[in-house]
Amino acid sequence: MSDDEQMERFRAAAKACRTTVFWHAPRTPAEALRAVADDVEALGLTEWDVYAERGPVAEVERQVAELLGKPAVAFFPSGVMAQQAALRVWTDRTHSKRVAIPDLSHLLKHEDDGPRRLHGFEFEFLTTGRETAKAEGLRALGPGLGAALVEMPLRDAGCLLPTWEELGELSAAARELGVPLHADGARIWESQPFYDRPLAEIAAQFDSIYVSFYKGLEALAGAALAGPEDVVDEARVWRRRMGGTLFHLTPFAVSALSGLRDRLPRMGEYAAWARDLAAELSARGLRPTPEPPHTNTFLVHVEGEADAVVERVIAFMEREKIQPCGGWWDAPVPGFATTEVAAHDAALEHDPAQVADWFLEVARG
Repeated sequence: MSDDEQMERFRAAAKACRTTVFWHAPRTPAEALRAVADDVEALGLTEWDVYAERGPVAEVERQVAELLGKPAVAFFPSGVMAQQAALRVWTDRTHSKRVAIPDLSHLLKHEDDGPRRLHGFEFEFLTTGRETAKAEGLRALGPGLGAALVEMPLRDAGCLLPTWEELGELSAAARELGVPLHADGARIWESQPFYDRPLAEIAAQFDSIYVSFYKGLEALAGAALAGPEDVVDEARVWRRRMGGTLFHLTPFAVSALSGLRDRLPRMGEYAAWARDLAAELSARGLRPTPEPPHTNTFLVHVEGEADAVVERVIAFMEREKIQPCGGWWDAPVPGFATTEVAAHDAALEHDPAQVADWFLEVARG
C-alpha cells in the first residue's frame, strides 16, 4: 500500500470520529465562518479594515503591542511573509545578508528555500539538531552578522525552549555584538507558562518578534510582527511589496481577537495537561521529548515502524470513533516511530491516563 493510500484511509477514519484529543476540534467551514460573524457582534466591531488599516486589524495590532510591550505591530496574512519582511529590514540596515539561524528552523525546513531565493539571505547555523541557542554559539559565528533568529520554541525538536538564564545571556550577547535578534514566536503564547513571566518581559529579550494567530489561538490565519516603530514601518512596505496588503483582512483579524480573548488565558491549562500526559506516557515505557514538555506540544517516540503504528491508529479510530493522535513518521533512530501531540481545548476533555493507555495500545498492539 502506498503512503498516499494509507493517508486517505487515515483521513477517512479521522473524519468519521466523534471526538479527537489533539490539536483543535474540527469545524466545518460554515461553523468556523459563523463563529467569526458571531464574534464580530460580540466584540462590537462595526468597521472593515481597508488594506490592513483601521477596523479589527488595528485593534489586533493595539492588543498585541500591549501584550508584548513593543512600540509597534503590523498584521500580516502569514508568518512566512512576516519573518521574511523582518529579516529583510534588519539585513538591509546592517548591510549584511548573513543570518544566524537554527538548522531546524521553519525557514529552512518548510519554506521551499524562499527566504534565500527571494531575499538572498546567507544562513549560518546558530544551532544544529535538538539544542537551544546560546550566547557562545552566536559569538562563535564571528563578526559581520546581519541578524540572528531564534525559534521560540524550537518546534522540530519537540518545542524546546532555552532556560531564562540562557535566553538572557543570548540577548545580551546579541546587543554586545550589535546583531539584531529576532524571535520566531509562532508559539510564544504557548511558551509563556514555561517562563512564568509576562509576555512583555519575554519579548523584551528580542529586537523584534513574530507571533502566529492560527496555531494555539485557532484563528483562521494571520500573524503579526512586533518591534521598533521604524522597523515595523519598513516591514509594512515589504508586506505591500510581497502582496500581503489584501483589500480586507477583517475575518482573520476577528478570529485573532477571539483567540486572544478565549484561548490565550488557557495556555497554562494546556501546558499542565501536556505535562500530565507526558508523565503517564513515560510511566508506560513510552518516550516523550522533551521530558517534561516545555510547552503544550511535544514529541512521542515508540518502538516500531511508522506504517505499522499508523495501521493500528486507523483500526482504533474505525472501532472507537475517537482520534487518539495524529500522524506518525519514522524517527531518525532506526526502529522507532515519532508523532507530535499538541494539547488545546479538545485535550482538556480527556483524562491523560486514558489517553496514555490509547497510545500504548496503538504503539504496541
